Amino acid sequence: MDKFMEEAILQARKSLQEGGIPIGSVLVRKDQIIARGHNKRVQEKNPILHGEMDCLNNAGRIGSYKNTVIYSTLMPCYMCAGTIVQFNIPKVIVAENKTFEGAWKFMEEHGVEVINLQLSECIAMMGQFIQEHPDLWWEDIGAL
Repeated sequence: MDKFMEEAILQARKSLQEGGIPIGSVLVRKDQIIARGHNKRVQEKNPILHGEMDCLNNAGRIGSYKNTVIYSTLMPCYMCAGTIVQFNIPKVIVAENKTFEGAWKFMEEHGVEVINLQLSECIAMMGQFIQEHPDLWWEDIGAL
């Protein structure tokens, strides 16, 4: 498995250990991780701290994002996808979208290359989380 996706999965597990939703993300430029993040909506009681948003926040002001790739353990939602489009991040590598369809088409329509790996490990992790914590999950995706 790709070392960057492995790091995103570690971030997802970190969120789960903290009592949060197991979604992790890393931002890569020139084969180097420049930021990591994980979903902190529960931990910090912040509705916009999805994994990708936390990762981009941790990156800070890096100038142009045009030469970056963002990895996520789950297909980005429209909020995260909108940020990816706004910052001109050209490529997203996603672990899965079986548990959440997300904004794949939206990103592609805006010129973002989306690679979906459908990793069974991440599908199982999210599936178990959703089964054990349905209220947190439905809140996270805005479906309560």
